[in-house]
This record gives sequence, C-alpha cells and structure tokens, in this order.
Amino acid sequence: MAVEQHYLAGLDLAGRRVVVVGGGTVAQRRLPRLVASGARVEVVSPEITPSVQGMVDAGEVTWHGRRYADGDLADAWYVLCCTSDGDVNAAVAAEAERVRVFCVRADAGSEGSAVTPASGEYEGLLIGVLAGGAHSRSAAVRDALLEALREGRVSDQVRAPELPGVALVGGGPGDPELITVRGRRLLSRADVVVADRLGPRDLLDELPPSVTVIDAAKIPYGRAATQEAINDALITHAKAGKFVVRLKGGDPYLFGRGFEELIACAEAGVPVTVVPGITSAFAVPAVADVPVTHRGVAHEVVVVSGHVGPEDPTSLTDWAALGRLKGTIVLMMGVDKLDQFAAVLIKNGRDAETPVAVIQEGTTRNQRVLRSTLADVAAEVVAQGFRPPAVTVIGPVAGLAAELG
Repeated sequence: MAVEQHYLAGLDLAGRRVVVVGGGTVAQRRLPRLVASGARVEVVSPEITPSVQGMVDAGEVTWHGRRYADGDLADAWYVLCCTSDGDVNAAVAAEAERVRVFCVRADAGSEGSAVTPASGEYEGLLIGVLAGGAHSRSAAVRDALLEALREGRVSDQVRAPELPGVALVGGGPGDPELITVRGRRLLSRADVVVADRLGPRDLLDELPPSVTVIDAAKIPYGRAATQEAINDALITHAKAGKFVVRLKGGDPYLFGRGFEELIACAEAGVPVTVVPGITSAFAVPAVADVPVTHRGVAHEVVVVSGHVGPEDPTSLTDWAALGRLKGTIVLMMGVDKLDQFAAVLIKNGRDAETPVAVIQEGTTRNQRVLRSTLADVAAEVVAQGFRPPAVTVIGPVAGLAAELG
C-alpha cells in the first residue's frame, strides 16, 4: 500500500488571522516568518519569552495572556500548537478539526492536519522541504540547497561541527542576509544556539528541531537574561560536549559584551572562536543613505554608548571633548536620552543646526528613519514614537541624503 504524502503548498496569509498557542522558544522560532507573511498573528499563552514580548511591543503580533480556551480558533485561517503540554495541543488540534482549520502540532507533527516544512529564504526564493516527518532529513536537504545558493557548495547531509566549544558569532544588524558566510556556516552546525533579540531572528526558523535555542534576549528597560546566566549556559553546554553558537546582533565586541563572554569561557577552559559581524553602528546608517564618513565632510567617526546619560557618574565619555569635534558621532542605545545628549553637545560647542539622523530597526522590514537637527531631534523622536533599537548619527554626513534628490 502506498504511503500517503503531504501536499506541499504555499499559503497566502497576508491579512488573515493566524493563531499560535504557546509563547515559548518553539513559537519564537515560528513567529518571524509568520509575521513576514503579513498574517494577523495572535499568540495565546499565559507567558511568553522576552523575544516574543519584543514582537508584541513592536506591534508585530497580538498577545492574549491566558491559557487556551475552546473557541479561540474562530475565524482563524491557520493554527500552530507550540505548547509543551500535549493535552493542550491535542485540544487545539481537535477544535481545529471541528472548525476545518489546518493545524500544525509542533510536538507531534503526524497528529496535526498540516506540517511545517524545513524552510529557508534566499533572495526572494522560499525553499520548503518535507520528508514525511523525518525532520533531520528535510533540514539537511534544505541546508544543502541554501548553502549551494549562498556559498556555491553542495552537501546532502548534515556535517558534524568542525570546531569544539563556543563560537561568538556577530549576526549583523538584523537582516538575515547580512550575517557573514562563516557565521552562517557555524550556525548551521550548532547543537545549541544562545540568541539575542537583536540578532537575525529569521535564521532561527531554519534550524533543525534537534537544535536547542536559548533565549538570551535583552529588551531595553524590560526583562533580561543576566550576563552571568548567559555565561553559565555557554559553559555548561560546551562542557557537555555540545557545539554552542552565541548569536549576537551586530558585532560581538561593539557594545555587545562579547569579550566578557570570552573571558568567562577562557576561565572555564572552554575554547572560543570569534566571528566578527557587520556592526550596526556603520551598516544601519548606510542603508539609510548616511555615510559615517565622506571626503571633505568628516575625517573622524566616534561611536558612543548612550546606555547612561552624560551626567551619570558611571559615564566614561568625555562629552565636552565630543562637543568640540566637527566629524561624526554615532550614538548607540540612546533614544530615550537624546535630549540630554543634544543639550550637552550644544553646550560644549556643537552647532544646534547640526544634521541628525535616527534609524530605528535598520536593515529590517520595520526600518524607520527620522532626519532632523541637534536642536529638534529629541522632541521629534518623542512626537513620532521612535523607540529602541535605534542608531543616531550626529554630524554633517547625516544631511548628505538630500544630495540624492
């Protein structure tokens, strides 16, 4: 008797209601691609991870902070069961069957009416592979196709990691295509991934189900995994014989605490491979038509942390010296204190009419750009609802985009 196979189809979910039951790391992996599809995603779960919370705060998904209840699937077009409770997932699947909605069970694929393929994207080409429930096989074929496209190499099986211990991988500013070739290759071979919210989150959905994903999201002014807990996770899994990838946004060593993690691993005797990443400090302005240097305009670039204000006793920045500079200042993590930074720069000699550009969530689908002056930028950021993560560029280069017409 022939074995029945799944029918592979592409769903147009734009504007349609999709329900995700569960808000843990499984949901975290599935949500980015659902959001990218344009679906109206609603998460039903008493608790959610910090990364899912970030999507809620950004208005990408709606969260119902409670347990699943019969009737939650009304008017849904697609349903994903992502809880760790098999009974809850079974109840969701049963309701989906009654209301004739296709349902994916992340815990038991064969018991749902739909299966999520191992998928990946390359320059607008979406690749999906189904192998009748053999998840490792479908992921291996998917990875080989993506690597063949991205790196010109072909492989029909998952290869063992070539490096032991921990890899500190800079994931770039957010766009998953801006991770380095080496970073992407090591990520595909990870046993454990410790990921930040600001890393290229879409890449998490390409990982095989066997990979353990640990949420180390640091949401500004919200919940955060302590650095000690992150260090412990890296060391514990590496010493257990796992190949661990610490996936960070931007570059690990530019305000990314990467060297702190290197020190902790070194003290524990865990080998570390450092993979630099494209830093948001320069890449994000670039995609907003702001060169941080330009011949005849700026001969210096200073990257400054805006984590603490200019009057904070813990600040290590000489703001008086920065006020006397004529070149470019790239301010990271300082959106909520822009009024303070602008005031101290003007006080110390910077022209109040100096051009300023603020780029929120640069290189991602949610990118927004504000162009203003040093005198007005703080008020305009508040008026237009700009929020972290954002990069602020102060200096004549911030006004060069006008020359593009």
